[in-house]
This record gives sequence, structure tokens and C-alpha cells, in this order.
Amino acid sequence: MDRVVPPARHSRWTALTVLCAGTLMTVLDGSIVTVAMPAIQSDLGFSPAGLAWVVNAYLIAFAGLLLLAGRLGDLIGRRRMFVSGLAVFTAASLLCGLSTSSGALIAARFLQGVGGAMTSAVVLGMLVALFEEGRDRARAIAVFSAVGAAGGALGTFLGGALTSALGWHSIFLINLPIGVAALIAATRVLENDRGQGLGKGADYPGAVLVTAALMLGVHTIVKAADHGWTSARTLGFGGLSVLLLAGFAVRQSYAADPLLRPRLLRSRTLVGANLVQLLMVAGMFTFQYLGALYIQRVLGYDALLTGLAFLPAPVVIGVLMLGLSARVTVRFGPRRVLLAGLALIVAGLTLFGRAPADGTYAADVLPVTLLLGIGFGLAMPALTGLAMADVRPEDGGLASGLFNTGQVVGGALGLAVTTTLASGRTSELLSAGDDAVAALSDGYRLAFRTAAGVAVAALAVAAALLRKEKPRGDKPSREKPRTSAPQGTVHPPSTTHTG
Repeated sequence: MDRVVPPARHSRWTALTVLCAGTLMTVLDGSIVTVAMPAIQSDLGFSPAGLAWVVNAYLIAFAGLLLLAGRLGDLIGRRRMFVSGLAVFTAASLLCGLSTSSGALIAARFLQGVGGAMTSAVVLGMLVALFEEGRDRARAIAVFSAVGAAGGALGTFLGGALTSALGWHSIFLINLPIGVAALIAATRVLENDRGQGLGKGADYPGAVLVTAALMLGVHTIVKAADHGWTSARTLGFGGLSVLLLAGFAVRQSYAADPLLRPRLLRSRTLVGANLVQLLMVAGMFTFQYLGALYIQRVLGYDALLTGLAFLPAPVVIGVLMLGLSARVTVRFGPRRVLLAGLALIVAGLTLFGRAPADGTYAADVLPVTLLLGIGFGLAMPALTGLAMADVRPEDGGLASGLFNTGQVVGGALGLAVTTTLASGRTSELLSAGDDAVAALSDGYRLAFRTAAGVAVAALAVAAALLRKEKPRGDKPSREKPRTSAPQGTVHPPSTTHTG
């Protein structure tokens, strides 16, 4: 595939702005809806079980299609996939905002997930094609990561503010001006890449197998808390998902043009970075969702105040990523920065695991928010650079989709496990006659301690699988980069990569 490199230097940053706008919509949509759920349930008459599908329908479509969308982006052109995804997502957002029944909203949310997968799957591949120089790429990844990380936390605040002021419909309709503006800009700013053509990798049986496996797997994970992890339903669907993945693996071993090229899975850097991300995001999702419940149900905050309580996180992440993380990563190397960020995440989740029933925001939530904001602000850009370090130009979309898939699956799995543990502990204490608030608080503490353990595992995997680098100075190398693959690391181009 031809690299997508606009001719003027400044146009690369304009293109990055467009990519970030598309990413912001999908990231916001993943968290903005959570605070509005009670209002949606009241207005559309959802049952408690049915309400979960407002989130699940989006998540299943998004996670299930990322890998396929990434590969198709490599084949038909990433710009075409990105623009098409923006159009689908924006139209689906309008349908969500106009929904008058529970079924219509769930269907529109599924369509949103399809558009989100199409948009998100190719963004990293486009980014690494745009930015080759070590320092410029480090800055670009920092900006992109800041939008993604801060957008997730900002969504909680916007969800509370918009729902309180304008109603739940507004949380979807806000996507319309962003989506239309991004769509127009994308057609004008992003250079058109031809792609390899569908004949170079249209493994349709493999696509069906992996998409079905991912959708079923995510569905099994998100419903396990309702049916039990050892129930026949969970084990049956989980086993079928594993069989489908096994069938996909067999298919890739003999397909003429496999959907997932074996060389990607032989990259220790890519595989290790994906595993680290899965574990790290599992811990962070626990903070984002159960942390919001702790603030509301234990501390007694309303939706708007809960959103405000999370604001320090996106502020810290944005300031750190935009002003410091790129320079630190170039100076010390992505591995060291990643390990430092993961250590701060472990510290923050461990501290939250001690939050009492009579806690206060200033003493028990704000320090955790700052620690996790700093840790994630350091870790995510470094991890993104490592994940794309050895990816060839023709595999950029697939690797991008794979990286995003790990993020979604990790979040879903982590939240399902910790929610199950928290609710089980709370029910046990309530049955023993404990106070409701104290029982809730104890359940949340167990979830946060579990999340801290998962973050420790992420730290161990990063230390074991991601190769040590030599720290570099602030001056970028003048050595001409290799032409066989884009430089995915956030080092200067002369740094030796690992695979």
C-alpha cells in the first residue's frame, strides 16, 4: 500500500486533527451514555436487563468488527474506510437521538458500533503512515492518545451535564456537528490511498469466523455477570467462541491470502503490547465505571457532580500527553516510560482499594484520579508506539484494528469480572445484615484491589516481553529511515526495533 503522506508538513497535523475528531466521537460515545442510563430507562421503559443492551449492542458490534475493518482498510484504502465509518456513525447517532422505543435505540446503537469500528480500526495505521520522524511521531501519538484517554473521562462529565440540561437525546445528537465537520474535512484533507485491492486478502471465510468469534466472545463476557461465570450458558457460548477462534486460526494457516498474517503474531513487541494493553485497560475501566458508582452510591453525588469529580483525570492526561510525554518518551525510551506509568496505575488502584464507606472526595478519590491520570498519560502513548513499532505499511490497518480490539475486549472482560466480584461481595454482606452503603463500599474495594492485581500483571508482562532500549538524547537522528516498514516506535528512526 502507498503511504498516505500529504505534501506539506503542516497538512500532516491538519490530517491528525481530523483523525482525532473521528476518534473523539467514538471514545466519547463509549462513556457518555453511562450517566444517562437511568433517564433512558425511565423514558423508553427498559427493563433492568434490557437496559444493559444500550451499552452491549454498541460494544459487541464495535469489538467484533475491528479486526475485519482494519484488514479491509488495508485492502480498499484506509481513507475510504475512515470516511465511510464517519458517515455510518454520524447517521446512527441521529437515529439514536430520535429513538422513541427501546428496540429502535438498541438497533441504532449496534449501527453506531459498526461505524465506530470502521473509523477506529484504521486510525493508527494512517497515523504511522503520516509521521515517520521519531520526534514528530512521538508528538502525534501523544496528541492522539490524549484525545482517546481524556475523551473517555470527559464523556462521563458531558453525559451528566447534557442529560441534566437537555435530556438524554442530546448525548447522541452532539455527535452530529462533530461528525459532519470531520466528514467534510476528511474528504478534503486526507490523501486518498489506493489500497491493495480485495483480491490481495479477501479471506471471506476467515472474516466470518473471526467476526462471529469476537462478537460471541464479547457477548458472553458482558452477560456473564448476569448468568454466572460457571453457568451452562456462559460456558457454552464461551466454548463456542473459542472453537470459532480455533477454526479461524486453522483457516489462516492455509489460506492463500490470510486475513491475519502470521508474521504479525510472530512480533513479540506487537503481541506483548496488545497483552499489556488488555490488562491495563481492564484495570482502568474498573476505575471509570465502578469509580463512578462509588461516587454516586457511596458518597451520594448526583450525575453532574459525578462528572465534575472525574474532570481532573482528562485535564491531567491532556496536559501530560500534549506537553511532556513525547519528550520523556524520546529521551528515556517507550519501555521505561510505560513501566513508570503502569507503576503509577498500580499505586492508584491499590489506594482506591482502601476507600471507606465514610470517605470523602478530597481524601479518597482525588489522589487516585491524579495518580491514574498521570500513569495512563505516560503509559498509553508509549504503549501505542511500541505496538506499531514493527508493522509493515501494508499491515497498518490490520495492526491498528488488532490493537483496538485488545482494548475493547480488555475493558469488557475487566469490567465483567470486577463487577461480578463487587456485586457478589455486596450481596453476601447484605445477607449478613450489614448496612447497604457499607456493603456497597466493601464490594467496590474488592473490585479495585482486583483491578490493582490486574495492573500488576500488566507491569510484569511489559517488563518480561517488551525489549529494553537504550535511552536516547533529545536530538533526533539524521539517519535515513528504513523503507521496508514505517517506523512505529516513538524513538528517533535509527533505534533498533524488536519483533
